Amino acid sequence: MKRKFPLHWQILTGLIFGVIYGGGVSIFVDTTSLVEAIQEFTAHWVKPWGTIFVNSLQLIAVPLVLFSLVNGIAGLKDFTKLGSIGGRAIGFYVITTIIAVSVGLLVVNGFKPWESLTVEAGKDLISAYSNQAEKNISSAQKVKESGPLQFLIDLVPKNIVGAASMNKNMLQVITFAILFGIALISIKSDKSEPVKKFFEGVNEVVLKMVDFIMYLAPIGTFALISNVFVQNSKHFGDLIIGIGGYFISVIFALVLLALVLYPLILWVFAKVNPLQFLKSISPAQLLAFSTSSSAATLPVTMDCVKNNVGVSEEVTSFVLPLGATINMDGTSCYQAVAAVFIANVMGFDLTMMDQLTIVLTATLASIGSAAVPGAGMVMLAIVLGQLGVPMEGIGLILGVDRLLDMCRTVVNVTGDAMVSTVIAKQIGQLKIKSVVN
Repeated sequence: MKRKFPLHWQILTGLIFGVIYGGGVSIFVDTTSLVEAIQEFTAHWVKPWGTIFVNSLQLIAVPLVLFSLVNGIAGLKDFTKLGSIGGRAIGFYVITTIIAVSVGLLVVNGFKPWESLTVEAGKDLISAYSNQAEKNISSAQKVKESGPLQFLIDLVPKNIVGAASMNKNMLQVITFAILFGIALISIKSDKSEPVKKFFEGVNEVVLKMVDFIMYLAPIGTFALISNVFVQNSKHFGDLIIGIGGYFISVIFALVLLALVLYPLILWVFAKVNPLQFLKSISPAQLLAFSTSSSAATLPVTMDCVKNNVGVSEEVTSFVLPLGATINMDGTSCYQAVAAVFIANVMGFDLTMMDQLTIVLTATLASIGSAAVPGAGMVMLAIVLGQLGVPMEGIGLILGVDRLLDMCRTVVNVTGDAMVSTVIAKQIGQLKIKSVVN
């Protein structure tokens, strides 16, 4: 069924109405009782539609990754292609993550946003968000105490059914899918063909389910965006004044990545028109902005990259699920800005070695991080702990983190799409109208 109104315009419409509704409460409603009534109404009657939409996407995320990845590996037919695509993907993802962290450090040291926020104001903000900060501190502490090789242990699930039951274990699902796919192309064809056909058929069913779910996208976007603004309306003015410099720094760094560095990489390595590329993946970017989840957006990202950009299914089904799990360029960039900002507000003068530590820690922390809303805060707490900065400092930025989470998820998704396009071009599996002649 073809939509008369393109999906990205539907999502954008939901986004605009959500901002009008939520922003209107923040700006124009000044009666406490009325604000609380609107917040309660929004939480009970508006937000649930956004939750239903996100749950629907998360419902389909694990089956999509599992079946598309096995299907993609089975289609490679030999280990040579698997090694070529997998090696290129991991190499590009590590490089772009390091670039993203470096960009964040350059921007925050140039803007010095901490100079506009007094120590007293910082303490007030930390106090206001102390309860929420405790949750992130606790999660980060568990990761810190687990040992340096814990991320390798976490790659291998004890039980694939248990791993598949939780989206945060996506890396374990990917590990199983890769092993299953490799084994599938290693056995005799008369034994493997029925299994391949089964996975091909189920993959088509899952993709059709994604198409059905996307009809909820405009409603879900409206519900999610409006709730963010309404629930934070009480702190709206303080947050804008107190940490405006930090907010602008993060946005500037993310824009630099998405609109300057990524287009440059596309132009140089894939000879692709950046404007056409961004237009092609705009539905995924808008959905990423509203859901703050690379995993929830993955079905749409795969659809845009495959059908709009022209990347082959072979590359799409392998590179994008992997990227949604281990490639968090936007999140890593934000961590660099946030860590330096928090440290300086709390009186820590970071040395060059400290900032190099941020590059290493943020890069490693991004591998296997859950591609869900708020995961970046846990990663940030890990980075702060490594620097010796009190992790309570994350309370400084919690007020605007939800909006920044939306923005950095857009960069995460854009980075995944960019890498898959470059890889497809390099191995001759890119058919795109925007290729420069």
